[in-house]
Amino acid sequence: MKITLITEGTYPFHMGGVSVWCDQLLRDFGEHRFNVLALTATGDEPRTWELPTNVDSVVEVPLWGRQHGRAKRAKATEYLPVLERFFRSLETSNGFFRTLGMERSNAAFVASLKELADLARSGKLHAAMSSVQAVDLLLSMAPRCSDRASDADEGNVLSMADAVDVLTLLEHFLRPLAIAPPTGEICHSVANGLGALPALAAKWDNKTPFLLTEHGLYLRERYLSYKPGTLNQPARAIILRFFRLLVETAYEAADIVAPGSGYNRTWEMAQATPSERIFPLRNGIDPAEFPVATTEPEVPTLSWIGRVDPLKDVETLLRAFAEVRVAIPECRLRMFGPTPDGGGEYARRCLDLLSELGLDGAATFEGRVGSVVDAYHAGHVVMLTSISEGLPYTVLEAMACGRPVIATDVGGVGEAVGETGILVPPRQPSEIAAACVRLLSDADLRHSLGAAARERVENLFTAKRSFQEYRRLYRNLGTNRSSKAGQPGPRGGTRPPKVRAGSGSSRGKQKPGVLVR
Repeated sequence: MKITLITEGTYPFHMGGVSVWCDQLLRDFGEHRFNVLALTATGDEPRTWELPTNVDSVVEVPLWGRQHGRAKRAKATEYLPVLERFFRSLETSNGFFRTLGMERSNAAFVASLKELADLARSGKLHAAMSSVQAVDLLLSMAPRCSDRASDADEGNVLSMADAVDVLTLLEHFLRPLAIAPPTGEICHSVANGLGALPALAAKWDNKTPFLLTEHGLYLRERYLSYKPGTLNQPARAIILRFFRLLVETAYEAADIVAPGSGYNRTWEMAQATPSERIFPLRNGIDPAEFPVATTEPEVPTLSWIGRVDPLKDVETLLRAFAEVRVAIPECRLRMFGPTPDGGGEYARRCLDLLSELGLDGAATFEGRVGSVVDAYHAGHVVMLTSISEGLPYTVLEAMACGRPVIATDVGGVGEAVGETGILVPPRQPSEIAAACVRLLSDADLRHSLGAAARERVENLFTAKRSFQEYRRLYRNLGTNRSSKAGQPGPRGGTRPPKVRAGSGSSRGKQKPGVLVR
């Protein structure tokens, strides 16, 4: 089959767990041909992955760089009715009805997206969204798009500057609609949100089956990204309303939703995803690539692998380590991954905090290593302090190396770790520190947990097991494409393939709307 794999801020331009998974998938599925449709920030990102031979093309859609195609002028009569219907679809009455247990419908939002797709492909969306008339229209309709009835009473009224910001963001977010809908037997998006837009277009135009894999939780991470203060409240409400409706629309349209964990499944069910279309499929690794460590460092050492990013909560990691040093003064923290030097505001905050806590020399950012196995073997214990995760590869890989994990109990992390490590609440440095001191002080417990962790990976989290299920999904979706194309199913989608549900998990600095995982 020919399959379009859609990514956002990941493969093949960034490292990270989702990119690892994409590369695994492509190489394992050598019998199929792939086109990669990559949503990127600027379009100037260097390619960091060597493509396997079954990838025919990589098409970039820069959300914040050059536009796809040439922008054209547009008449107000062409776009104002479209924008009015779009803004009206963002009104909050659907949310109100859902709280009363009544049936919701995103039909108006879907219809407006289709109209916006026509504008985008004609090259006129930029002109429409940057027009004075669009600003005036949004200002007149904005009060009905707020999620809080008290906003107007509190003086939170959309300003002209806010309206310009909202329209600018929405125009960039909608750029994936400007490209021709992908062709082929299947569209496989590896994240919800903006990456779902091309798959939706292909389903609308060509009835192409749509497979949606969720490693993390796109909507939750949008709420974390657009936290209070990032935009004025009325503007923030409109942007988050857009993402919420888009995520719900993708869940509703996808033939199969394949969450990486049971935790993700609960979110998808809460967003009214039909349960018969959800097939949890755990991610996996090849344990042979992660040999068990046979020695331990000479001094008590904690190891951490990741990027310096608010979602990874490096600040809590450093604060916890400072408390560990009180109990074990000789302890070291070795952090591997992209170094924060020259990074953004969060990276600078982490560097400043490291110095403020007096951790210079004890806690070190060591950059990338030639083999990630060396990073896992570098510590007695592997740490994860994230506030949001799917089912991270760092946890599975550390477990395969026979290292016990101390990890925050977020997303599907608990499903991976089970009883083979210590789970702690997020953003609780003292509890994290206590777990570290416990494991560093008890070699027998460390070793027994490490052995159990390796066994758990071998039994539950192998790539072979995971991709057997994905191969089944591909085969059945392809069969449905040829035999039942477009046949109505629940909520207007095509009938779900008859597959056995898997046992149901995952792994940059963000531009607005580009989720780097």
